[in-house]
Amino acid sequence: MFDFLSQKFSSIFSSFSGKKTLDQKSVDQALSQVKDALLSADVPYDLVEQFTQSINDELVGQKIIGSLKPSEQLLKVVNDKLLAFLGGTDNRTFSVTIPSVLMVMGLQGSGKTTTIAKLAYHLKKEAEKRNKKRRILVASVDFYRPAAVDQLEVMAGKAGADFYRAQAEKPLQAALEIHKHWQDNRYEILLLDTAGRLHVDSAMLQELQAIDRELQPKQKILVLDAMTGQESLAVARAFDQAIGFQSAILSKTDSDSKGGAAFSFRYALKKPIVFIGTGEKVDNLDLFHPERMASRMLGMGDIKSLIERAEEKIKKGEQEQMASSFERGKLTLEDFAQQMDMVNRLGSLSSVMKYIPGMGGAQIPAGALEEGQREMKQFRAIIGSMTLKERLYPRLLNDSRKGRVAQGAGVAVGQIDKLLSRFDQMQQYAKLIRKSGGFRSPFK
Repeated sequence: MFDFLSQKFSSIFSSFSGKKTLDQKSVDQALSQVKDALLSADVPYDLVEQFTQSINDELVGQKIIGSLKPSEQLLKVVNDKLLAFLGGTDNRTFSVTIPSVLMVMGLQGSGKTTTIAKLAYHLKKEAEKRNKKRRILVASVDFYRPAAVDQLEVMAGKAGADFYRAQAEKPLQAALEIHKHWQDNRYEILLLDTAGRLHVDSAMLQELQAIDRELQPKQKILVLDAMTGQESLAVARAFDQAIGFQSAILSKTDSDSKGGAAFSFRYALKKPIVFIGTGEKVDNLDLFHPERMASRMLGMGDIKSLIERAEEKIKKGEQEQMASSFERGKLTLEDFAQQMDMVNRLGSLSSVMKYIPGMGGAQIPAGALEEGQREMKQFRAIIGSMTLKERLYPRLLNDSRKGRVAQGAGVAVGQIDKLLSRFDQMQQYAKLIRKSGGFRSPFK
């Protein structure tokens, strides 16, 4: 989602290299480019004007701080202002009091139903970290979208949450029935999927108002589609005026959207974005950290989130084992296969690259990343076709053995030679690490 702005901002800052001062002409040139980038990202004009004016007020007449270059000074000011627009240093964690009813709202197609399952999964996992078990019920009163209730039932199963199908056919009566079932069975949390429409209309809002009045949920959460740009801001204002809500979840941030929704929402409505949806799976829900989003938008990566993802997806024992192999300066193809498995658990190469400083704005052809992904999959199949002895002692792989492995993996012998070449490079890297004194963990 942030690739567009990352590429735009990166080109702006690079154009400032070589300048010695931040005069009005240079600032005007930079702000014109910033304005074009934000308007292209579908940020409302009035917010773009406010944002660029705040940068201008701070930059004009400033002297370069210490050893900072003009491009670095510009980057610092834009980062500070962008952080303020996204919510400042407000890094509140999402918490739910027990018991609680959470009413989830949004337009049809916003990803609301999938987001509810993701939220249930997140709440269960967070409780497990504290050695607790949450009893979560999910249910739907969205009777307008075909198969919406069925979809939620399937997603609830994937999230490990209980599901209840109301017998009543009208949304308000169904909501009351669901609430009674939740109370009678002493669930701790109810996540209620409400009816959506293709657009905001008075009938939908009145229906939501009635459910809100009767159930009095502890929290109301709005799901916004990151792909809708300025329209998402209009939707949010309509929901806020008619029903009110405490926070928002931005869905589909793994799409080709340009980031305008994330930039606009927090500043315009003064409400926090608590999560962003990063994919279709139930674990593809990340906490929204304003400073990390600002960093990614400016092409500076997000190493903290990458480390957290590694710690969540890769067991500590696996990390320590891999670190130990590097410190010994001697890897096996078994180690190499495990390393590829770890990378795959973090996500696709394109998704991981976005977290690495300097790579978010890098215009790497999508085909190159896809080819790298296919190559990793192929390498894994080749290693899987080897005997354990061959994986531990690659020098055993003579022409005859290579032919057998190639046939088993369904590849040409040349691909095995390519794998062994990449493996040799990794071996050299391991030896360098050993000579430099080693390290405790590849993710720290």
